[in-house]
Amino acid sequence: MIVYAESSALLRWLLGGSRDAEVRACLGDAERVLTSRLTLVEVRRVLVRAVTLGELTVAAAAKARAAFTAELPAWDIAEVTEEIWLRAEQPFPVEPVRTLDALHLSSALRLADVLGTVAMLSTDDRILSNWLALGMPAATGG
Repeated sequence: MIVYAESSALLRWLLGGSRDAEVRACLGDAERVLTSRLTLVEVRRVLVRAVTLGELTVAAAAKARAAFTAELPAWDIAEVTEEIWLRAEQPFPVEPVRTLDALHLSSALRLADVLGTVAMLSTDDRILSNWLALGMPAATGG
């Protein structure tokens, strides 16, 4: 299965949140993992923010950042192209959709256009409900 790894799922894996084992298993079982350049920024910013707010130690953030960085060479990172920006401006089946979520959905749709079926790996109900409403599969139970 080709999987689009969205930020919420990756943060569950990196920070040990609920469903982290499910996310890790899905990443490990995937034939191919895709994500957006946006994901890299989001994940790294969450780590910086968590340290700044005292929600995560510097050491824990460094460990999470290292684990994330170690996986990136095996994943395909999609740039956010003009086509993706323009699709993100359009309505989605289950509105309202936040801007960054629209960019993730648009990125995954573009990758599915090119590669065929792409399953969404996300723990965000807004993203998953839209992905399923678009007739696309989820990588996990949702």
